[in-house]
Formats: sequence, structure tokens, C-alpha cells
Amino acid sequence: MEKRTREALISLINREVVPAIGCTEPMAVALCTARATEMLGCRPEKITAQLSGNILKNAMGVGIPGTGMIGLPIAVALGALIGKSAYQLEVLKDLTPESLEDGKRFVAENRIHIGVKPDCCDLLYIEITCEADGKSETAIIEGSHTNFKSEGVRSEGVKGVEENCQLSIVNCQLSLRLVYDFAMETPVEELCFILKTRDLNMGAAREALKHNYGHNLGKTIERPLAKGIFGNSIFSHIIAKTAAACDARMGGAMIPVMSNSGSGNQGICATNPVAVYAEENENTEEELIRALTLSHLTAIYIKESLGRLSALCGCVVAGIGSSVGITYLMGGDFEHICRSVKNMIANLTGMICDGAKPSCSLKIASGVSTAVMSAVLSMEGKCVSSAEGIVDECVDKTIHNLTSIGADAMCETDRKVLNIMTNK
Repeated sequence: MEKRTREALISLINREVVPAIGCTEPMAVALCTARATEMLGCRPEKITAQLSGNILKNAMGVGIPGTGMIGLPIAVALGALIGKSAYQLEVLKDLTPESLEDGKRFVAENRIHIGVKPDCCDLLYIEITCEADGKSETAIIEGSHTNFKSEGVRSEGVKGVEENCQLSIVNCQLSLRLVYDFAMETPVEELCFILKTRDLNMGAAREALKHNYGHNLGKTIERPLAKGIFGNSIFSHIIAKTAAACDARMGGAMIPVMSNSGSGNQGICATNPVAVYAEENENTEEELIRALTLSHLTAIYIKESLGRLSALCGCVVAGIGSSVGITYLMGGDFEHICRSVKNMIANLTGMICDGAKPSCSLKIASGVSTAVMSAVLSMEGKCVSSAEGIVDECVDKTIHNLTSIGADAMCETDRKVLNIMTNK
């Protein structure tokens, strides 16, 4: 593989696999609020947030790190009061008990107004207007969680847009074969950075054991009663460690996780199953590095055509990534990996995203269990055929069949889900 292609793909991974504290949608809203406040130059008296429906959907029911609270108002308040845009998706990492109380007062004073942006055509759109002393400033994030735009004048976030353009040739040519060849052929020392995903996301799983977060799914699976049902196996450990990290993140733990394509849950789902399998199967560190690279880049590849936010649950995408990573760790080659992808898509296509929330750990558990099952079937030579459902003989066509359903065919599903959520 050419050095230029390798460097472009490494840059792509480094751009899409980044640390985030808390759910990325409310953190992106807090980030946008922090930027608007910095532009205003003083403490806002009033904040108006106009959001795309998908941002609102993903931020309504999720815990905000370090606050013990859910939803957007406290995220907006803290973004204005202590947020720093330079921190990107770790925007609230300077939170203290004193600033939290200040934020609660700000919310109680009804200074924050949140609504859906009329006629918004971008699924990821955040517009924050901060007002004080007769002045107002507006910051806009659009397209990705940290990409700032404002009145046609590009801000620091535009550097990311320019990088996207530079990488567009490589992105458009991404295929599962290219992803596989890159993960297998790139000198391992150039890929060692991917181990940070294991360090952060397995750390989140350990954090979940210290407290009670969300629905405690990870802890529950590791308790004696559940072990009598699930067993004390690699399979149960994979589900438990992945669900636990999601419990902590969705429950508001003040810890960073490594996200993928703007989603912390996708980052967890692409990481922890692979890391747990590699440890318990006694794979080498190089094999772990290549498997994590394969998992994360596969997820990035699928998201390129699906979009950052959609009606399709992200555990489907990240589950496919972890399945191919595990397949490789089992000794599988490219053909085995293609079979795993087809098995995954035959099973999980259609799982809806109904917002970020503690019960995301249940969906992640479903995705991870399917990932392992798909890998085992593949290694046994079993694969869903092109005569069945949306699976095609070509693995890349199968992937695009999945993403066309998630990005296009499920649009009405997305609107219905948001309508249900906002009218309960």
C-alpha cells in the first residue's frame, strides 16, 4: 500500500476516533454554547438553542457527566458558564460542585430556550445565540460534532472541513478490501495509537463497577444469578464489559471514552469486544492493534455513507466493526471477514435509534452478541447468501444496502420516533 494512502487513512482514523466526555450530542451543544459565549465576551443573560431533530432526539434523555441530571438545559448552562471550546468534546471537563450549582440556578431562572430549527435539512445542526447587554452572538455547528460555521465566515472548525476535502478522494474509494489491507499491511508502529481506545473504553467499563450507572447491565451480567444463565465465558465477559462502559457513559460518569464517527457508544462497541476477546484468547499485542484498527476503520467506512446521525442504531455499525475484528483474532482472513459482515447485516438491519439514553446498553448488548455469533458462524464457513434479504454477493454492495436503508428509507421512521419522544 502506498505511503500516501496509509497516511491519509491514519489521519482519517485520528480525526474520527477522538476522546469525548459524555454523550456527544449534548456535549456538542455545550461546545457550541461555549463558543457563542466566548464570542459574546461575557456571561449570557439569555440563550436560545435551535437544533436539528436528531440532535434533540439524542440529547433528551441522556445523563450529563458529573451533574446527576439529564437533558440539554444543564448542558447548555454549563457550556456557557464553564465550557471552553478549545476542549472540543471534553468541553465540560472543568466542572466543579460550585459551577454545577451555578448551572442549576441558571436553568431555574428560565434563561434557556430550546427548540427544533425550522426547515433544517442537516441531521446534525446546532445553532446557539447568546444575548447580554443588548448584544448577541451566534455560533453554529453543522455536519459534524465539532465543525463550526457562522454567517458564511469559517472559524477554527473549518480546518476540519478542509481536511475532509483533502481526504475525500481516499474516503470515496474506501472499500472493505482497502480497510482490511490497510489494517494488515501497515507497519504496526504506525498503528500503536489505536491502543488508546482500549485504555479509555475498558477504563469506562471498570468505572461502571464502582457505582450504579444507568440500568447496571454490565454489573448484572457479571453477578452470580446471571452467570448461572450466561456462564463465565469469553462471550459473557465481552457483553458485560461493553455494556458496562455504556452504562457509565450514558449514566453521566465524568470520564472520557474514545468515540468513533462522533459517537462514544460506537467507539465503545468497536473497542471493548475486540479488547476482551484478544486478552482472553491470548492474542499478541500486534494482533490486538490490527484488530482494533480493522474494527474502527470498518465502522468509519460504513458511517461515510450512512451519515453521522440516522434512524439506524449505531450499534449496528460498530457491531459490524467489532465482528470483523474478532473474526481476525479468531484466525480469519478476508473471506471470513466478508462472511461476518453479511451475517451481521442479515440480522441487525432495522434496529432503530430512539435517542441516547441509559437503555442504549441493552442495544449494545444485542449488537455485541450478534457480532460474536456472526464471527463464529463465519469461522465455521457459514454465511447468509445473496438469495436472502438485502445481502448481496458483493460485501460492499451489502454494506451500501444497509446504509441506504438507514440513511434514506428510514427517514419517516426517524420523524415518527422524534414525534413520539416529544409528545410523551
